[in-house]
Amino acid sequence: MPRKPPAADSFRDYVYARGPALSRAALLLTGDPHLAQDLVQQTLIGVASRWERILAGGDPDAYVRQALYHQHILWWRRWRREPVPVELLPEPAGFDPHGSLVTTIVVRQALGRLAPKQRAVLVLRYFDDLTEAQTAAVLGISVGTVKSQVRDALARLRVVAADLVDPQEVPR
Repeated sequence: MPRKPPAADSFRDYVYARGPALSRAALLLTGDPHLAQDLVQQTLIGVASRWERILAGGDPDAYVRQALYHQHILWWRRWRREPVPVELLPEPAGFDPHGSLVTTIVVRQALGRLAPKQRAVLVLRYFDDLTEAQTAAVLGISVGTVKSQVRDALARLRVVAADLVDPQEVPR
């Protein structure tokens, strides 16, 4: 009979397997690589103490993803109470072998102009490739709310990042 791995080993394996996807989602939510690392670490610290119960629930990935998005919302609420800097420094440009750096920066900036829930819905639907039902479950909202948030967020993106919209794709 195979021995069940201890919770610590299971958690470590999960972090190795899903860490990059969590980091990517956190980066899209925060728009800052350092804040994204902090967000993932803070989320994983909170999840680690409950790992055995999370595994017993059956779908640890959904739980961790939900914890990540909820942690981001908590951070965002705290940051709104703090003073906002008058001028933000531009993100330093780096070497991009694929030529998509400008698009990446524009997408990050555009996502940063959305409300946190709209940003979370877009990241879950289009970057994490979740269904509407899965997105609703992660965020604890209804499928109808997911649909309306996606609609509103995409409309807002068309305004704040008009250079990303392909004129041939826009219905007339």
